[in-house]
Amino acid sequence: MQHVLRDGTNVDVRYLTRENLPVIMQLQDIVIEELIDKDSLEPLSREEFLTILSDDKLMIGVFDQQILIGFRAFLNPINDEEGLGKDIGLLESDYPCIVYSEISNVHPDYRGNGLQTFMGKTWMDSLDRRDFRYILATVAPFNIASLKDKFALGMKIYRLKNKYGDKLRYIFCKDLQANNNQIKEITTIEMGDIQKQQQYLNDGYVGLKMMQVKDTWHVEYVKYE
Repeated sequence: MQHVLRDGTNVDVRYLTRENLPVIMQLQDIVIEELIDKDSLEPLSREEFLTILSDDKLMIGVFDQQILIGFRAFLNPINDEEGLGKDIGLLESDYPCIVYSEISNVHPDYRGNGLQTFMGKTWMDSLDRRDFRYILATVAPFNIASLKDKFALGMKIYRLKNKYGDKLRYIFCKDLQANNNQIKEITTIEMGDIQKQQQYLNDGYVGLKMMQVKDTWHVEYVKYE
């Protein structure tokens, strides 16, 4: 599929295969090198990429000419290996319907084109909703670009807890079969107030969107009827 970026660059969008592994690893290394906060990204190993690439159409890539400038990887974890489904209260019978949004990388020279969200929407539009229902992801607080991406894709925060050892993460979910329930209560909490956010999440609220008030980021939490 052809696509034109905001800066006018013509790119090619296609599913990735095992043959693309060297350039995938190369791009991930470039992205990690540019990060100020290395803990904001949980990189994947060669073996983890190979597992994803063993299934058709779970990884999408964007190419400028023959150069990989962005990729987005998803994973169908048959047994909910990272426990994200369990974290938000899904049943074991739901696990086959889960997809993890594993990782997104965009080359620093191509940022500002909305590539991360574009890849997510493109992939979700192609998803067979007869087989999958829940899309799950983790994002570190204050990883603003990734948080904006998840909200733009219609994902909501269901938990805030330590994952991958002791790394604090929001757990996002998008239920592809969810009904548009009426909102009963709304509250806004500073992103840095971890304990208060956890309290509201445990009380049945979900994070719906984020906003910046002067120099402080806030998350809007809602409770449905």
